[in-house]
Amino acid sequence: MPAMPRQGPRPMALHLAVAMATSMSSLAALPIARGGSLRWEPPLDEQAATISRLLSASEPDALVGAVAAESQRRLRDMLAGIRAYQAHPYRRDLPDMPVVWREGTTRLLDYGGAAGAPAVLFVPSLVNRAYILDLSPRRSLLRWLAANGVRPLLVDWAAPGPDERGFDLTDYIAGRLERALDAARGLAGGKVGLVGYCMGGNLALALALRRPADLTRLALLATPWDFQAELGPQARLFAALEDVLDDILAAFGALPVDILQALFAGLDPNLAARKFRRFARLDPAGRPAGDFVALEDWLNDGVPLVAGVARECLVGWYGRNRPLAEEWRVAGAPVAPARLSLPALLAMPADDRIVPPASARALADRLPSAATISPRAGHIGMVTGSRAKRALWRPLRDWLVTDL
Repeated sequence: MPAMPRQGPRPMALHLAVAMATSMSSLAALPIARGGSLRWEPPLDEQAATISRLLSASEPDALVGAVAAESQRRLRDMLAGIRAYQAHPYRRDLPDMPVVWREGTTRLLDYGGAAGAPAVLFVPSLVNRAYILDLSPRRSLLRWLAANGVRPLLVDWAAPGPDERGFDLTDYIAGRLERALDAARGLAGGKVGLVGYCMGGNLALALALRRPADLTRLALLATPWDFQAELGPQARLFAALEDVLDDILAAFGALPVDILQALFAGLDPNLAARKFRRFARLDPAGRPAGDFVALEDWLNDGVPLVAGVARECLVGWYGRNRPLAEEWRVAGAPVAPARLSLPALLAMPADDRIVPPASARALADRLPSAATISPRAGHIGMVTGSRAKRALWRPLRDWLVTDL
């Protein structure tokens, strides 16, 4: 059966609209910039003065023509990159690992490992596919760990089905995730380690507070806690738009993937244009192009967020910052990091735009005796990038297998 054509980057209409708006606003801003009245951020004052001087000395019609031509070139390059991505032959063909437990659409995958290796339960986010931790043969944290002294067990949430449609975070944590932990303990014959990535770290923290006697340690990778750190205005907007969100959730029963993707795109609206222009210059047969496509396919393979979880996360976490105030509750109990007695490791990527370091640092400051690492990487690059093995994989493995 032929592979399904790629529809990404999602949402396509938004990315194209932003690229077009950028081109048109560049032309619209020329008279203001040429007259020296365009407002710049204070750190750019010197560069702004130089640019204004050069613009004022330019012939107006020639300047407009040059900017129009550059805008057209950038848009062409972006479109060429998108077409090249959609036509690329790469398709992820890694076989699934054995399913050792299943409930609803949730599965527990066993990545194996050497006899006697410590078992570790990995909890990914609910809004992205779990295989970011097993992206490709060369970019698989879990397969590398299995070959290097750890037995990874991955919670694969998959897309929510009828059983999950009415879930909130308590259902996922105190129900589904606790039963996955029971299955992991049965396989291991005792306590297991616990690792959470991004939103999965928040779920893992809440689980650890409920079941510390069943765990050996907790690692949190790029896990947010102060949800308004460096993102205050954008985050608080979710509280102001609560009624609008409720209307969307009532209409669809969940938060659609393209709306989630649009929210992420809002963190850096021009990212898609930049990265597809770069991709257009790559050799399609080269390793960098294949790595780009593997990651982009994952980014576009999102899942909807059920209504109860969407409300808790977008309004409660981001809009009202309830975790930081210890007002986020699971099964009626506050999620209070200071109460955790387990050894903890926090990985806080230094270049993370999705979970700014200050957001993750707020959690590290509340966990007793937490060890921290700060890889020079972004939110996803820490896990899948070309330097991920040195930045995260090895330090995480060493911590997981060291006697505490």
